[in-house]
Amino acid sequence: MNFILDTIKGAVIGIANVIPGVSGGTMAVSMGIYNRLISSISHLFRDFKKSAATLIPILIGCAIGIVGFSYAIEYLLANQPLPTCLAFLGLILGGVPVLVKDMMGGVKKSRSGRLTAINALAFVILFAFAIVLPLLQGNDDTLTVLNASPSTMVLLFFMGIIAAATMVVPGVSGSMILMILGYYYGIINSITTFMDGLKAGDFSVIFAQCKLLVPFGIGAVLGIFLISKIIEYLFKKHTVSTYAAILGLILSSPFGIFYNTNALAHFTIPGFFIGVLLFLAGGFATWYMGKKHA
Repeated sequence: MNFILDTIKGAVIGIANVIPGVSGGTMAVSMGIYNRLISSISHLFRDFKKSAATLIPILIGCAIGIVGFSYAIEYLLANQPLPTCLAFLGLILGGVPVLVKDMMGGVKKSRSGRLTAINALAFVILFAFAIVLPLLQGNDDTLTVLNASPSTMVLLFFMGIIAAATMVVPGVSGSMILMILGYYYGIINSITTFMDGLKAGDFSVIFAQCKLLVPFGIGAVLGIFLISKIIEYLFKKHTVSTYAAILGLILSSPFGIFYNTNALAHFTIPGFFIGVLLFLAGGFATWYMGKKHA
């Protein structure tokens, strides 16, 4: 049962990483598996058996979510942007009560036994950072087809490091970073083209897309390991401030979601009511799954 539940959570994280403005790290926090995920990545070689048991279902779910939703994302954001965004907003905010509970537990264990000015500053700085980040995005993201040149492959390696590192940080959208850098649609196109080639058994297409996706994937793995070590250190040494910073990132995420998708420009009464229902369902689902993390 835990394997299935973790696979579902992994799929939600994978889907979140495909949507610009939605953070996979935020979803991991909201569903109560963030600390466990970071610890498993950081101690993969030290405690391989236990870490692998945690990571395998989550990674399977992530792969299903990323590949499956790469086909659906363009249609949903083009045709049903408001319900889609409200559904993910519910999934994100549904985990806030669990996060606050964990943070207050850290407060009780701290020396002062209360929230400090440093904790508040960490919240404000990261809240402001996540508001400003979407504003850096340009209007043009025309790099929809990537060519497998040596320079592009090297760039994709570094794009993988940057994107994966930001995907792990709650409140920061890796896909939004790729949009800002101009590589989002190119990578999505490479994933869907690879899957189309796989289904058709066209090895020339598969090989061509592997030359793009493999360096990106290697960079992504490296980025995840690097940032996981940093985050694990912060949780150990600066527990409450880290929770406060993550809370700031999460509470600012609605701005990033609606700004990047322009969902409010497509407001309709039916779409709004469907979105509200999805928001409530998503919030309950995240809250329920978050309770299971202890």
